[in-house]
Amino acid sequence: KAMCSGKLQTGLLVAGYFVYLLVGAAVFQVLERTAEKQEKMAAAQMKEAFLQNFTHLTVAEMEQFMKNLTEAIQNGVYPVGNESHIEDSSWDFSNSFFFAGTVVSTIGYGTLRPKTAGGQIFCVFFALFGIPLNIVFLHRVGKMLSLLCEKLGKFLHKKGMRKKKIKFLTLLFFLATGILVFLCLPSVFFQITEGWSYSEGIYFAFITLSTIGFGDYVVGKQPDRNYFSYYRTLVAIWILFGLAWIALLFNL
Repeated sequence: KAMCSGKLQTGLLVAGYFVYLLVGAAVFQVLERTAEKQEKMAAAQMKEAFLQNFTHLTVAEMEQFMKNLTEAIQNGVYPVGNESHIEDSSWDFSNSFFFAGTVVSTIGYGTLRPKTAGGQIFCVFFALFGIPLNIVFLHRVGKMLSLLCEKLGKFLHKKGMRKKKIKFLTLLFFLATGILVFLCLPSVFFQITEGWSYSEGIYFAFITLSTIGFGDYVVGKQPDRNYFSYYRTLVAIWILFGLAWIALLFNL
């Protein structure tokens, strides 16, 4: 009975956690999309005006243009290419979900962030309740992983191995499989999908899973690359399990 209710609790927690992220993603999308479109249109107009009379601009006007351009880029708007990119939103569902995940896990790359007053206030409350929920979720996933650890230990104990040796071996096993599954393999995947070098992939994976999140490397951000649909969602799931693995390592 206890086992059954434990499974039910875990199921409810996992469902609740994903619903929380999905609802958050939807709200961010609604709050941020329009403002982003206006920003992109303003940047396109600025570029247009510059191209029309760049031959006779004064130094002061040139300085102002550089300032506006820098500001647009800092806000995640790149006025490169033709008009069609105005329709592509950084706040599509996949990106919004990815953003919600980086908020509750405290990674916070800073490449995508709310700019409207509503989005910012919502972000405060979303994080306020989301971060503790994320901790509980990671703890539960970590617990499930540690049960696997215990099973392995019991199996080795039956085979007549000493307790201390078992502890050392399970830790080693978890460290090795984790490094392989969460650092080495994803880096190959990033190398292929993002065109980074292998060392950049390792660096990105570590900076992400340690929740440092500088934001110098972020997945799915290069305008000239074609990513498969659900790419960032997949990465978000990798992050969640990677964080659970790290939490478990500290537990062990």
